[in-house]
Amino acid sequence: MPLLVLGPLLRYVGETEATVWVETDQPCEVTVLDRTEPTFHVEGHNYALVYIEGLEPGSTTPYEVHLDGDQVWPEPATKFPPSLIRTPKADTHHRMAWGSCRVSVPHEHPHSLKKDDHPLGREIDAAYAYALRMVNQDPSEWPHVMLWLGDQVYADEVSPATRDFIRTRRDPSQPPYEEVADFEEYTHLYLDSWSDPTIRWLLSTVSSAMIFDDHDVHDDWNTSEEWVREQRLKHWWNERVVGGFMSYWVYQHLGNLSPRHLDEDELWQHIRRCHTPEEDAGPRLREFAFRADREVDGTRWSYCRDIARTRLIVMDSRAGRVLRKGERSMVDDEEWDWIQEHANGDFNHLILATTLPVLLPPALHYMEAWDEAVAEGAWGDGFFARQAEKVRQGLDLEHWAAFQKSFHRVIELVREVAAGERGDPPGSILFLSGDIHNAYLAELALPREANAKSPIWQGVCSPIRNPLGAHERMMMKVVASKPVLALTRFLAHRAGVEDVDARWRLVTDQTFDNQLSTLDWEGKHATLKLEKSVPGDPKHPRLELSFENRLA
Repeated sequence: MPLLVLGPLLRYVGETEATVWVETDQPCEVTVLDRTEPTFHVEGHNYALVYIEGLEPGSTTPYEVHLDGDQVWPEPATKFPPSLIRTPKADTHHRMAWGSCRVSVPHEHPHSLKKDDHPLGREIDAAYAYALRMVNQDPSEWPHVMLWLGDQVYADEVSPATRDFIRTRRDPSQPPYEEVADFEEYTHLYLDSWSDPTIRWLLSTVSSAMIFDDHDVHDDWNTSEEWVREQRLKHWWNERVVGGFMSYWVYQHLGNLSPRHLDEDELWQHIRRCHTPEEDAGPRLREFAFRADREVDGTRWSYCRDIARTRLIVMDSRAGRVLRKGERSMVDDEEWDWIQEHANGDFNHLILATTLPVLLPPALHYMEAWDEAVAEGAWGDGFFARQAEKVRQGLDLEHWAAFQKSFHRVIELVREVAAGERGDPPGSILFLSGDIHNAYLAELALPREANAKSPIWQGVCSPIRNPLGAHERMMMKVVASKPVLALTRFLAHRAGVEDVDARWRLVTDQTFDNQLSTLDWEGKHATLKLEKSVPGDPKHPRLELSFENRLA
């Protein structure tokens, strides 16, 4: 009898359709709501993505999972409510939960301690606390979708169980040491991250949208051309990055896409027909993964969803970077054209989700912009450029501010949307981001002549579980101070950095807890809320409000 290894994960959900993802321990047929799909096989692992259609807009539908006719989900004697598919309906209330950076370690001592008290301390998982609260709520209070903005797994900071698995198959005293080396080790990392019963139930009943960030592959992934060159000299790097892309495509990317996009995806149409070990899809997927790393053009990880007349554009800010000197951009021109095209239209709100904040605290913004300019030769190609590259890699200065071409482009894009040049101005325009292990809300102000009719915001929420230590928090506060702002702005201007015709400010204090944010909207009204997990008993975790702001 086949068994579930992971899942079910409720992934894409539209007004009348949904997809459900599972991993099984052997080839089989997977049935959800009378729709059956055979598993596909990748290097010893079996997966399925089941497409369900014929749902009603605004409906709530419980579902079960059967493997070869036998029910395997919900599990017997479960303490959790039934898993549901809740479809959106235009102009009704909707809720999105979102955040980033979740280290997977057990929810018990010593891992629930503060980071400064124990080397493995990560405090209470905010997603875990949020899910346990949902158990006692009416489903009408649950989020309709959860946006996981990067670092779902940490390839360079593996879970204890994955570390034990690594030790059974290779010598961890040799590079890449106790980090993930290949696709097989990645599968164990996802197993650890998604198999906790509470997280597993959360993923089964709340539609998820995902995008990778650096730790899904390696800290500071694709920071610069120099960084990439150094990594590719390491004998283990190719297998690592190929495994990262392979696992991301299977575990995260597939479920992001609508059925229409999947129908047009030649790779998916090939792999879905590889049902047995003899038909292994591994070689084809490996070829694709290697090409995706080496060739930026032609592979797009950004995607779009429409949810109750709100448009969500998830922008890849890692894998699609152009790093050539003089041409640095967050995505290539073809992908940027795709992003601009999907920002056209009439919708209640426009959400531009990207793992890396577009609007950093202003002092940090100027620091990154200055560093990029100097590393690219603004003060000569010798000593200063070399030192700026070291600073860039040492301090992780590689957000949108460190890609000034793309930063100017995205600010111009939201100006056009806010002014009604790409359709009726939405009720709000909102950047959602994570990565930097703190949270805040910022507001962007355009000049009067821009004729902007939509408020523009930046929401940052990180981490879900991986708080900074006390020293790191202090450094982040110092970097955001007014004296540092004056210095970095002066240096940036001396290096030739040009300001955009806009200003922004943080309207909340930065918070550094394990935290999760929710965005509620109905029509053109929207509210953003941030909650933090309170350190204490991991068996009875709770969330506490940090701030709540009306956006529109």
